[in-house]
Amino acid sequence: MDSRQILEEALKFHGHKCWASTVGVRIGLAAMRTLGVERSGAKSLHAIVEIGNHHGAMCFGDGVQYVTGCTFGKGNISKRPKGKLALTLVDKARHRAVRVSYKPTLQKQIAASAFMQKRAAGIPPTQIPEEEQWDLVNLIWEAPEEDVMTIGPVVDYPWEEPEEVVRFAVCPECGELIAEPYLRVVQGRSLCLDCAGYPA
Repeated sequence: MDSRQILEEALKFHGHKCWASTVGVRIGLAAMRTLGVERSGAKSLHAIVEIGNHHGAMCFGDGVQYVTGCTFGKGNISKRPKGKLALTLVDKARHRAVRVSYKPTLQKQIAASAFMQKRAAGIPPTQIPEEEQWDLVNLIWEAPEEDVMTIGPVVDYPWEEPEEVVRFAVCPECGELIAEPYLRVVQGRSLCLDCAGYPA
């Protein structure tokens, strides 16, 4: 699959076309190229994304997930919430990492685009004309790499894989399956967090 096909598939995965998910794809590809690694089919890589919560550029995370293969379902992606569009990609086998961050060179053009003007007016991205969606995607995709990102040096990054818990139990109160580390003992009964009254 060539890089343009990867972009198109990533946008399908994300659910709509936007600048931040496109940045995530470009940065993910650059980080893998810099480390000389391939997409993580299992857990060979770990991605640390610096997006926070409840802001309009969180789409970046989906671009990173799709292109690197680091996903929340596999547990090989984590957030370091700083509200930034940046990725630290860790090659766990070789204990190396690189941080790649978004460079806001094109931010004025992004803000002035028809797509972003409509988003600012509250129009959902999927209701914006396809041509205007692609105009913004292509602005990011076709820009020179140095206008989109800063690629840091490859650095040593010692990695210790956390234990993967594969033991489960059934909560006797609600009957739902629960991973053992999340059980709490209340009056001699092992309950899930909800039934035990613990905050998640």
